[in-house]
Amino acid sequence: MRLAKTMSAVAAGAALTLTLAACGGEGAGSGSGDEGAGNGDQDVKIGVAMPTQTYERWIQDGNNVKKGLEDLGYSVDLQFANDDIPTQTQQIDSMITEGVDALVIASIDGTALTSQLDAAAAANIPVIAYDRLIRDSENVDFYTTFDNEAVGVAQANALLRGLGYLDENDEPTGEKGPYNIELFAGSPDDNNAGFFFDGAMSVLQPLIDDGTIVVPSGQTDFGQVTTQRWELETAQKRMEDLLTSTYQGGEKLDGVLAPADVLSRGIINALKGAGMGPTLEDGLPVVTGQDAEIANIKLIDEGVQSSTIFKDTRLLAEQAVKATQSFVEGEEPEANDTDTYDNGVKVVPSYLLEVETVFKDDIQPVLIDSGYFTADEVKAGQAE
Repeated sequence: MRLAKTMSAVAAGAALTLTLAACGGEGAGSGSGDEGAGNGDQDVKIGVAMPTQTYERWIQDGNNVKKGLEDLGYSVDLQFANDDIPTQTQQIDSMITEGVDALVIASIDGTALTSQLDAAAAANIPVIAYDRLIRDSENVDFYTTFDNEAVGVAQANALLRGLGYLDENDEPTGEKGPYNIELFAGSPDDNNAGFFFDGAMSVLQPLIDDGTIVVPSGQTDFGQVTTQRWELETAQKRMEDLLTSTYQGGEKLDGVLAPADVLSRGIINALKGAGMGPTLEDGLPVVTGQDAEIANIKLIDEGVQSSTIFKDTRLLAEQAVKATQSFVEGEEPEANDTDTYDNGVKVVPSYLLEVETVFKDDIQPVLIDSGYFTADEVKAGQAE
């Protein structure tokens, strides 16, 4: 059931014009859909492209989006690309050829999908960027994500709290430091990585400037601290190199800004390999994180990792499903941010979700009581 296949050319053009006007004059698939779609119509098919199954969170994201769409009666083509850009482009090409009614895409490289989005626009298929903004194309209709700059701010505050500079209310404790830290950022081809880093540095840079925070390696620019493809091994190797090059003369390392749990694990491996720890109480440096992966929640519960940022992907999937349904039904999805996310060609209407910081004391109320994990899963460090 594709609107482009069932409407007359005049009616299709009118619907597209009206919806484009509502969206600021742009949109790949604005106006697609039939009245009553989403009420169990099995002819609606949605393509869902996820970057990888390597990381726990993307498996959860993909499955949650798939279930939500299937609950609406849609059929779903869910594909994971194993962090390989050609694989993802081929998967999306195939979905377009199949004639899907909408695309939900969590991109591997936010700049690598221009031709696919052009093809989607030509076929009147709306495109929803999921968590990672797709760049350099006018054919991105909507973006569902968390407040990514707020994630970085929360990570920096969590680092400062772990160091003892801030209390649990993010207020100064009166301790002055100085604290030696090192900085890590995510993959440079992931648009979110820049937002995370910029948010964190908005908090940390003034403290670096006044000497409260010291980065002994001197590596403070985004380009110096990125981690290609968010790979654990890459983060571990860089941390090992930093320890060898900078901390062999008795210099103390107090903390590490890690933007994701997968990187946190690699960093912690390197720190322990250098004889630090094994826990925070034993002198292991404070390490932050993001995504509340179950293996890291176990580390936090055991006093190894200091904190993580919890992004409830159940809510993110729910918003992506709502946006998809709106497009299929010929409506404009609800956006709560129409100013922030400029992809280089247009500002993409977005729906931003809030995040929560998780320390050990937050595991029960935030993760277990909400049903995200069970106590047994936390203890085992593995989701059932």
